[in-house]
Amino acid sequence: MLNRPGLGREAALEEYQAERNLEVLKLQNSARNSTEWFETLERYLHFEPIQFAYSLLTRSQRVSHENLRLRDRSWLEGVERWFQSRARGAPVNDPAPPMFAPYRLRGMTLDNRVVVSPMAMYSAEDGTPTDFHLVHYGTRAQSGAGLLYTEMTCVSAEGRITPACTGLYAPAHVAAWRRIVDFVAGHSGPKGSTRVGWEGYDVPLDGGNWPVMAASEIPWSPDNQIPRPMTRADMDEVIAQFVAAVCMGEEAGFDMVELHAAHGYLLSSFITPLMNRRTDDYGGTLANRLRFPLEVFRAMRAAWPEQKPMSVRISANDWMGDDGVTPADAVQIGQAFAEAGADLIDVSAGQTWATSAPVYGRMFQTPFADRIRNEARVATMAVGNIYEPDHVNSILAAGRADLVALARPHLIDPMWTLRAAAAQDYRGVTVPKPYLSGMVQLARNLAREAELKA
Repeated sequence: MLNRPGLGREAALEEYQAERNLEVLKLQNSARNSTEWFETLERYLHFEPIQFAYSLLTRSQRVSHENLRLRDRSWLEGVERWFQSRARGAPVNDPAPPMFAPYRLRGMTLDNRVVVSPMAMYSAEDGTPTDFHLVHYGTRAQSGAGLLYTEMTCVSAEGRITPACTGLYAPAHVAAWRRIVDFVAGHSGPKGSTRVGWEGYDVPLDGGNWPVMAASEIPWSPDNQIPRPMTRADMDEVIAQFVAAVCMGEEAGFDMVELHAAHGYLLSSFITPLMNRRTDDYGGTLANRLRFPLEVFRAMRAAWPEQKPMSVRISANDWMGDDGVTPADAVQIGQAFAEAGADLIDVSAGQTWATSAPVYGRMFQTPFADRIRNEARVATMAVGNIYEPDHVNSILAAGRADLVALARPHLIDPMWTLRAAAAQDYRGVTVPKPYLSGMVQLARNLAREAELKA
């Protein structure tokens, strides 16, 4: 490259930098992951030997599930049999991908561990889901995924992020949601009264804004309105709204509810010290900052049927160093919600401070789910730039999370899980009968394609 005619040294070095930068970042990320695994070895000492070995081999995230199959097929199939046997509570002779192992949350048993992650659709009318939502969620309910979340569903009109967000605070909402499974309850807090996503994230409305409230008088950005600090009366009102939403969710027939305490919304604004500047019992220490979110969760848990599970979504890293929530704090946060009755911690990160600097990459939030799961010993769900079956299988078999949620892959390919089953020649997934012939053809074509590549 340096000797190419007509290319000066400075231009050649710039070209080389651009060409190799991504590969260097990949190597640095892998080295960091590997180093962290050895530095936190005690986190995995409770693993059974076969899982400990798998975790060791995949510690850098460069060696994946299918890569191990190429290296030692019989050993990996032993891992798959072990994983399925543990999940099913009985010996399993035939190996199967970890993503297709069942998982139990209280009285609900999931067929597999793939989750359609909550994704904002910005398509509701006065909080009411429309026919679009029926088609959108109905399609993904037939995708083969073990669990389907709806988008964040707000507990009051003032709690909406945008005018097009769904709600669960009026009788009409109950009737509309009755056709759809699983939902996420939430309150936007300081990030509310904004435009729909494709018009600019967290951008205030041009008109018709509603007042917002949060833990403190800290706006999301200089362009957003200054929220009103919540009073005790406000807290009581919001708790009542969350409880009412839970009761409506039960009336609508949902199987599970998740409390949204992440991404800078109302409850997240209490948890992060960046947005919580209170000097009363709800500010200061992490225990104090968790006080109100835990009050909300406990009230919801008391109103939700005992046999039905609840999860909590948290931001495990504010990406602001020690000034914000750190991964170490996230372990305590996850443990606190688990002790209050949460069955699953949905581990996201960031979106809590406008000038944060996330470190992106494939599976970039999975280490947080790993840490919470294996230090606090609570069930977690990994999410964040996970888009291949290989990612899902590696995360599960290594014990980094119990469930894996995918968002964007399910936007463009609603049948992502069925496609993954076909690609791995797994026949145990439930396929809608009218789609069986298509599934058979897809599996045959993918097998032929893999043979040609080999």
